[in-house]
Amino acid sequence: MTQDITIGIKELCDDANKVIQSMTVEEAIKLHGSEDVVFVDIRDVRELGREGRIPGSYHCPRGMVEFWIDPNSPYHKEIFTEDKTFIMHCAGGLRSALATEVAQRMGLKPVINLEGGFGAWRKADGPIEEYSR
Repeated sequence: MTQDITIGIKELCDDANKVIQSMTVEEAIKLHGSEDVVFVDIRDVRELGREGRIPGSYHCPRGMVEFWIDPNSPYHKEIFTEDKTFIMHCAGGLRSALATEVAQRMGLKPVINLEGGFGAWRKADGPIEEYSR
């Protein structure tokens, strides 16, 4: 039996990008280290282990974004109640566009997607550190 998908990932990401704020890697690098900014890495832990991470970034796996943001969730993380700017990123900017859209819909503000994700950060020679649990 074949599934008829009515909307694909391209359309989902295009729709998300219409309603979210995004930031270039150059803008993000300038904000790195600011006390009022949290870089949220939504990549899988295996990606962090392979590629490293942005120093000081907060790891929130994509599958837990909604649960960690919601203060009524048993999985809620206090960091998402702080008065900060949250910059979401994944490997290339697609998963984080979807995560940014849902975080924004949930009321997390300001939340911004990093265009090009960790790949763009690496290419721009942004600082990277090894990931260890």
